[in-house]
Amino acid sequence: MTGRPGLVALQCLRCNTPVPAEPDEVAWVCQNCGQGLLLDEVDGLKAITVRAAAAEGQGLVWKPFWVVLGRVRFSRRESYGRDAAPEPRWSQPVRFVVPAYTSGVEQAVALGVAFLERPPALDEGEAQPLTGATVLPEQIAPLARFVVLSIEAERDDKLEAIEFTVELDAPELWCLPSEGP
Repeated sequence: MTGRPGLVALQCLRCNTPVPAEPDEVAWVCQNCGQGLLLDEVDGLKAITVRAAAAEGQGLVWKPFWVVLGRVRFSRRESYGRDAAPEPRWSQPVRFVVPAYTSGVEQAVALGVAFLERPPALDEGEAQPLTGATVLPEQIAPLARFVVLSIEAERDDKLEAIEFTVELDAPELWCLPSEGP
């Protein structure tokens, strides 16, 4: 035995249909039975639920997003001149929505901030193809932290120092419509 890793064909856990995986993808929906699948670094391939938002319109492109409820707790927030309390929105759980596709940190944070300020309608609609899901659930927490930092840094009080934690519930993978690529 050479000890070299080999390729393992991905098959649906429910119906054994081969899963056509593109490089770097980590989640799929079986084209035969609709089972959601996630390639977990520890557990291997596991079943997940993939939801699609209801939407109407022509030319919509469906993109994967992680949606997760989180709580933000501040232990320190200091500003130059005068201290200000954290944004009032953090006093209750908030829904973070971050791209599950490769987008770059700046775009992911910008989308996360935009979706926090204007949450998408998460009424479940017809199943949509899931393509390009390359972000693992473990990558959500750092993105959520950057969203919080971005919102707090944009405030008018000249932020000097900040310490906080973000606690996240289990994420859900959603296909959300967008206009254009």
